[in-house]
Amino acid sequence: MCRHLAYLGPEEPLGRLLVEPPHSLYRQSWAPRRQRYGTVNADGFGVGWYAPGDPVPARYRRAGPIWADLSFADLTRVVRSGAVLAAVRDATVAGANGEAAAAPFAAGRWLFSHNGAIPGWPDAAAPLVPSLPPVDLLSLEARTDSAFAWALVLHRLRAGDPPDHALGETVRRLAEAAPAARLNFLLTDGDTITATAWGDSLWYRTEPGHGVVVASEPHDDDPLWQEVPDRTVVTASRAGVRLAPVEDPASAPSKEPCS
Repeated sequence: MCRHLAYLGPEEPLGRLLVEPPHSLYRQSWAPRRQRYGTVNADGFGVGWYAPGDPVPARYRRAGPIWADLSFADLTRVVRSGAVLAAVRDATVAGANGEAAAAPFAAGRWLFSHNGAIPGWPDAAAPLVPSLPPVDLLSLEARTDSAFAWALVLHRLRAGDPPDHALGETVRRLAEAAPAARLNFLLTDGDTITATAWGDSLWYRTEPGHGVVVASEPHDDDPLWQEVPDRTVVTASRAGVRLAPVEDPASAPSKEPCS
């Protein structure tokens, strides 16, 4: 119930990635073309980006619709980055948790976003609560299903899991607890993008010299866009893109160069 996008490549103004394309993430806040659940993403937005020489990303988040933020155009005009994660939100409960519930969530070098929902939240997720240390539960940034999913992913990353395994195992466990859950995740550390397609649309576009974009839906009609099959883990870097089943993220890759 959101739209999100991650980019790795040459430095670009944020506006060129998020605002200027004809079907940009900005436009998807009110006119998404491939959103299967919900129609308007006006319950908050956020963008995270990396600056050269600093592994910890900056974030700009707001609780309202992206088109109502008068500072956003100036920000995206002047800020440039070669690694970006951004999202517009359609909340399960409108207004819930305000700005704190807007992706991207962050910890250290990581940025994370969730497009989807866990039906029956929070009761459906109760079997997974004991798997988190109490300090992680008490420090949830928002009392939402997306923030809980992020806590599960982050716990695995801190335990040393590679990003594809951290996302894949989190998706599998949440899907066991809530079989109707939609769990499209985006995760980046500024050098790689890892994503899951589970219950909603996911696409990627790669072109030598122009980097890679992984997004809920294409932001233009370029034929280079490729749809990701459902129940797939995507691992992308400036060197290429790998697709693997969520059930086995370490299986033989399908790889495509990007730059």
